[in-house]
Amino acid sequence: MAEKPLRLLACGDVEGKFDVLFNRVRAIQKKSGNFDLLLCVGNFFGSTPDAEWEEYKTGVKKAPIQTYVLGANNQETVKYFQDADGCELAENITYLGRKGVFTGSSGLQIVYLSGTESLQEPVPGHSFSPKDVSSLRTMLCATPQFKGVDVLLTSPWPKYVGNFGNSSGEVDTKKCGSALVSSLATGLKPRYHFAALEKTYYERLPYRNHIVLQENAQHATRFIALANVGNPEKKKYLYAFSIVPMKLMDAADLVKQPPDVTENPYRKSGKEASMGKHIPAPEEESACQFFFDLNERQGRKRSSTGRDGKSSPHPKQPRKPPQPPGPCWFCLASPEVEKHLVVNIGTHCYLALAKGGLSDDHVLILPIGHYQSVVDLSAEVVEEVEKYKAALRRFFKSRGKRCILFERNYKSHHLQLQVIPVPLSRCATDDIKDAFITQAQEQQIELLEIPEHSDIKQIAQPGAAYFYVELDTGEKLFHRIKKNFPLQFGREVLASEAILNIPDKSDWRQCQTSKEEEETLARRFRKDFEPFDFTVDE
Repeated sequence: MAEKPLRLLACGDVEGKFDVLFNRVRAIQKKSGNFDLLLCVGNFFGSTPDAEWEEYKTGVKKAPIQTYVLGANNQETVKYFQDADGCELAENITYLGRKGVFTGSSGLQIVYLSGTESLQEPVPGHSFSPKDVSSLRTMLCATPQFKGVDVLLTSPWPKYVGNFGNSSGEVDTKKCGSALVSSLATGLKPRYHFAALEKTYYERLPYRNHIVLQENAQHATRFIALANVGNPEKKKYLYAFSIVPMKLMDAADLVKQPPDVTENPYRKSGKEASMGKHIPAPEEESACQFFFDLNERQGRKRSSTGRDGKSSPHPKQPRKPPQPPGPCWFCLASPEVEKHLVVNIGTHCYLALAKGGLSDDHVLILPIGHYQSVVDLSAEVVEEVEKYKAALRRFFKSRGKRCILFERNYKSHHLQLQVIPVPLSRCATDDIKDAFITQAQEQQIELLEIPEHSDIKQIAQPGAAYFYVELDTGEKLFHRIKKNFPLQFGREVLASEAILNIPDKSDWRQCQTSKEEEETLARRFRKDFEPFDFTVDE
């Protein structure tokens, strides 16, 4: 019988905003059910007055979930952590300690290291030393049956974590972070590693802990850096995940490699290893992925415009778009297309009002040629799809709305990227995300978060059935369809009471209007969209 996974939350720098954090946790638990633990990395206390903390310390207020926190990262907050071995700070809030291992009753193993890196002697009370890291590694790795740990909690990022991975944004991982934390992560092989302090969210693509063809397969590691609580940019500071403790898992399931797994960012080899140097990722290959455990890099052709915006001296000749094997309702050249619904035409894609849309401005982004899904698109078509996405986001933002995109590559023959506007006054992006996750759980649909900077092509192979949602924040949810899938799922979630509150419109067939009404709506959309139309400049 399969073990029931634990449901955990991880949080970035709280910085004294306890009410903001715990109110958010309550809202999540109300919608998605209770979680087992909340793990906080980074600065738990801030430079704000202590009045809010006193309410928790004295029991006037109580954390809604068992919460474990790391210690001080600066001298100012050392005063809150009196016992280096850990202690209860308030009801349901526990300080783990300077360093060590927390093993839950389920067998879940969490390794923690408080503070920031220091090479000083004596080591300040808010720091850790090479000796601290070495003792942790020795304590855990000395046993012959050691495979790794479930979770690693540190406040600083590990140095070089961006090597071979997706972009880490403004954080230069060759300069920022701790080399000691990199060393600890290399030795402990955590399945999840959480960090903070850099005021941003970064979910690195999973990396492997073995050398392909030279070592037996081992589990992959996922590194997630979280932003600060309540940040004005609304960067992600809370991360939900499910995990079965490593010791309870079948060995074959444990070592299954995610399709978007990359090389280990901390790997040393050959001459560099003997010199004790880390290998920095080559500049041109820093975002290169290593798919499906192959040695060859699965590169994708670039468009003729390089990363510096300059055109290639030998631009490719535009290819004729692929043709459908039979009649198609969405190929623009097809007689079956309802042309009165078309509202904008680009070079490779076009926009059309959705037939039986959830709203008057529900539109579709469609390729002009015959492509089944986003995964099948050529580079130049992908580029124009992204332009349409950006233009529509600006358009809807000017009208007080955010737009949600989804694609269902299942029982469909031509890509239809649904774009549905949701008034900002209706609900927040987090509410929309929670609604998708909650309704997915209710229907036993595994909806996974994928890294913001990841491409669907990195996760789904051509021909694979899937459902995919993209939120206005760039967050993405993905479900790999293995057997059956409710065809109206995306519409049902957005039409639900939690979002648009139009449940009677969840089936497009119940929403059709006359051709005259459709023509009127299309004319209105064309006129309104004109200031945002990028195709007129091309």
